[in-house]
Amino acid sequence: MRQRPWLVLVGGFGGLLLLMAAAETGALLFLHSLRHSGTELQSHFLARNRTLEQIRSNIYLSGTFARDSLLAPEVSGAKAQIAALENLRRETETALETYAQSLEPGESAPFRALRSQIDAYWRVLDRTFAWTPEERIKGRFAFFYEELIPRRTSMLQIADRIAALNEDSLKRGDEKLGALFGRLQMGLVAMIAITLLGGAALAGLTIFHILRLEGEVQRRLEESVQAQSSLQELSAKLVRAQEEERRALSRELHDEVGQSFSAVLMEAENLLDLEPAAEVRPRLESIRDVAQKGIDEIRNMALLLRPSMLDDFGLVPALDWQARETAKRTGMHVQLNSEGTDELPEEHKTCIYRVVQEALNNCARHAQASTVQVVVRGENRRILLSVLDDGSGFDPGRVRGMGLVGMEERVRHLGGTFEIDSHPGRGTRLAIALPLVSLNGKGSNGTNPHPAV
Repeated sequence: MRQRPWLVLVGGFGGLLLLMAAAETGALLFLHSLRHSGTELQSHFLARNRTLEQIRSNIYLSGTFARDSLLAPEVSGAKAQIAALENLRRETETALETYAQSLEPGESAPFRALRSQIDAYWRVLDRTFAWTPEERIKGRFAFFYEELIPRRTSMLQIADRIAALNEDSLKRGDEKLGALFGRLQMGLVAMIAITLLGGAALAGLTIFHILRLEGEVQRRLEESVQAQSSLQELSAKLVRAQEEERRALSRELHDEVGQSFSAVLMEAENLLDLEPAAEVRPRLESIRDVAQKGIDEIRNMALLLRPSMLDDFGLVPALDWQARETAKRTGMHVQLNSEGTDELPEEHKTCIYRVVQEALNNCARHAQASTVQVVVRGENRRILLSVLDDGSGFDPGRVRGMGLVGMEERVRHLGGTFEIDSHPGRGTRLAIALPLVSLNGKGSNGTNPHPAV
């Protein structure tokens, strides 16, 4: 039972965290792939577009250089323009080879047409490079307007078609990216749904287990409360049985044994009044003394067990006798103050008397006190008792004898409060408060279901 909640919580929330981590990792990888694809598509388009622009620019410039070579008045100027045209031709061929490596399926036919037109264009230009100055003067205008310009325009149109195809390729790439983004959205929605469902399932399982544990704890608590109630009931019955037994023993000692010793004492006194022989008198006096001592011991034992004055005269006379006997036996100065303690229930009188009796015994045996003050008073339908001594004191948190436990159990049984304030070297103060409730007509105190002793 100690491990299962730990395992359920770790498994549930750990599984949920793992599920979320896996989903987030997958989403990050997909986003990285999407970003890389977009960047690659854009770079590919820009590179192809730059190559195509270079081809178009070279073709346009070639017309300018060809025109200048045809219109040059001297042969040296024409040769310079022809050299520039050769450089443009080499650059154009390089650009065409570069562009050919990145052709899309729909661009092959237009590119072949462009390549054919460019080759034919350069072949036409090659013929002009061998013209004599007279041939150049004679045919340059016709060649420029009838051959060069139309061919250049046709090539530029083909280049424009390829550029349009390049843009179409970019659009198709954008559509692919859009499809990938849609897949990402669907994946994110699925991830959120799975995470929510998994989290709900794990939360439901955890809540179910916690509720079951709560029910188990509640059942154990009820059993514990019932057992504690049974123990308190048993303790109360034992206390009542003890008091009844003490009362019966006290009565038996007083009525039976005490009267027997009284009879022996009376017979010894009667025999002594008859003036027996000298050798018999010492024995009769010894019997009288033993009987007197037995009567005193029996009376003390009976009073210690259950003073009859507690039942006959009430609480205050019994406490006053207890204080005098304790002071006589131990030498302590015991001061008793009482007020408003008339008409107490039997259990309250017995409880207060036993608490004072145990407290005085502790003061004498353990605290080595010289002065003890006992105060009993009725206040606001409560009976308050305090016992204050000037003894050695103790630590209530560490020292807890059976006497203190018994006193507290008696007080708790009657619905009262029990407090001890003590420190080593500073004496001890014991305070109890018992609620006063009228008897309910069944001989029991109103605050507990047990009949009064």
